[in-house]
Amino acid sequence: MSAASTTPALPRPSLVTLSGPLLIIMVLGMMILPLPPVLLDLLFTFNIALGMIVLMVSLYTLKPLDFAVFPTVLLLTTLLRLSLNVASTRVVLMHGHTGPDAAGKVIDAFGHFLVGGNFAVGLVVFSILVVINFVVITKGAGRIAEVSARFTLDAMPGKQMAIDADLNAGLIGEDEARKRRTEIAQEAEFYGSMDGASKFVRGDAVAGILILFINIVGGLAIGMLQHGMSFSAAANNYILLAIGDGLVAQIPALVISTAAGLVVARVGTGEDVGHQLITQLFSRPRLLYLTSGVIGTLGMIPGMPHFAFLLLAGALGAAAYVVEQRQRPATVLAPEPVAVEAQDSPEASWEDLMPVDVLGLEVGYRVIPLVDKSQGGELLARIKSLRRKFAQDIGFLPPAVHIRDNLELKPNGYRIMLKGVTIGQGEVMGGMFMAIDPGRVTGTLPGAPTKDPAFGLPAVWIEGAVREQAQVQGYTVVDASTVVATHLSNLIHIHAATLLGRQETQNLIEHYAKVAPKLVEELVPKLLPLGTVQRVLQFLLEEGVPVRDLRSIFETLAEHAPRTQDAGELTVAVRVALGRAISQQIFADAPEAEVITLDPELERVLQQGMFPGADSPGLEPGLADEIVRQCRAASDRQEMLGRPAAFLVPDRLRMPLARLLRRSIPNLRVLALSEIPESKTVRVSSVVGGRT
Repeated sequence: MSAASTTPALPRPSLVTLSGPLLIIMVLGMMILPLPPVLLDLLFTFNIALGMIVLMVSLYTLKPLDFAVFPTVLLLTTLLRLSLNVASTRVVLMHGHTGPDAAGKVIDAFGHFLVGGNFAVGLVVFSILVVINFVVITKGAGRIAEVSARFTLDAMPGKQMAIDADLNAGLIGEDEARKRRTEIAQEAEFYGSMDGASKFVRGDAVAGILILFINIVGGLAIGMLQHGMSFSAAANNYILLAIGDGLVAQIPALVISTAAGLVVARVGTGEDVGHQLITQLFSRPRLLYLTSGVIGTLGMIPGMPHFAFLLLAGALGAAAYVVEQRQRPATVLAPEPVAVEAQDSPEASWEDLMPVDVLGLEVGYRVIPLVDKSQGGELLARIKSLRRKFAQDIGFLPPAVHIRDNLELKPNGYRIMLKGVTIGQGEVMGGMFMAIDPGRVTGTLPGAPTKDPAFGLPAVWIEGAVREQAQVQGYTVVDASTVVATHLSNLIHIHAATLLGRQETQNLIEHYAKVAPKLVEELVPKLLPLGTVQRVLQFLLEEGVPVRDLRSIFETLAEHAPRTQDAGELTVAVRVALGRAISQQIFADAPEAEVITLDPELERVLQQGMFPGADSPGLEPGLADEIVRQCRAASDRQEMLGRPAAFLVPDRLRMPLARLLRRSIPNLRVLALSEIPESKTVRVSSVVGGRT
């Protein structure tokens, strides 16, 4: 195949794709090519219009990233103003002796109309505009951008951890997580770019001052020396032209700087600036009444302009009354009681007997908004997502979660039920955020101390205004819906074996029969009954082994079923077949498997103490306690090093030791020697040696 056929075709240039390069070339061309006064008028007008467009866009953006191109726009508008300054300076110095309109009508209007043709007034006005732009707006916006960039970078680890927590809990998918990570990176880049772009505006203000005085000095010299004009005539022409040129450039610069300040200074609440101002400044009638009273009192003081003060006081009082009327809830008359004739109660029937929900979530009345879509609740959607995530990770679809309110619970409380039995409970604060301490935070937060109900980590309930500060200090910040959803996700993973009932097993087999009908037909019920297959899958789930690889599981069961029907022995064979997947789950892609092992002497004692068919090793209680203690200590050491805790034992000892250690050390995975792939190198980190 030729090279030409493998080269991707470039997109055909369009007006949109060419607009950027053409604009930059035209701006640079204005610095070199002379422009007629008519074209200067059009370009100055375009510069003013562009500044207004940028200001309007900044007012109506909901968050800074909605205007992510703003740093580039800031650079281009600054370059456009400087190019216009160069072009107008050329015209002023070449033709300024002909009259005040030598550089076009726009500069003439700014030089005469705005400052009354008085160049002293013009110099003062120009100086004030430069001070406002350079000292106040640009410096403040640059400082905000600098601090925001630093805080955004500091908060990135906490935000990334929150995204990972939502992803692991099944609340979001991989695409949504990737999108959020991209937004975090773009936000940091935006504030960093704004910090640098603000230097352009500050440089533009300095350049405006220098250009003004260069135009004045150069104009006076050219007018008096080359054209023989008197000082007063040269000053009248050239100084007014220089001031008009400076004003027509500084006013758009001031507008652009204001837009920059608005973009970086606002706090994103999902509303535009106008809506934020109205709702947050004028939504409290009591404050408007107080302000009206103060202004009215000032207006009645002798010597004060009574008309202006009293008019404004009346307007504020009227606005407060209107806001108060809008916020006052409408009075609803209670319906009169209707007499109901006594009716005979129906006989009890089997329909009155309601089945127990496999999975249930009971909530207090203050938690109801979290599950009510009409009130913006997101918990239902997150529960659907975590069920989907559970099915993808574990291998079967858990039962639906039935949600109901319970007035017996605390107002902020909730309770998670499994077959009518409480398996978890907690409290959440609606409208607040839980800041979870992962163990490496750098400060404390104002709020109500609590504990994460899912993992028991120390946490604090905080207001939304403290969220950014918490992320900067290393906290993992989640909302109330995420707290409940994460707790539920953790519990259904722990009780996965209990959730896999006969009906779920039957549904799983029927689903896989669409993929491998012959294999399923051979296995169930010809070789194994449904109950035995269910028990094998439950044994796997009890030790945290997913049942996604049904092909390997069913093929192994079909191979060993003619020899034994015992679920325990079949589970041992299935675990060996799933050895690579189990090893991958525990050790990931590490080339070495770092494990805890048994001392040879203790191994011999355990081998002798085992009895075939026993549910647990025949060990004296003291020895069993010592094994649990040493395994716990070794497991804790592995966790402190950030490594998985795996206990490698002989095949015959794996099941009884797993039963012994499962409840005491739930994070310790007990592996048989035959379950380690040959490609994996084993390295011993600790040895459990019996009595000490």
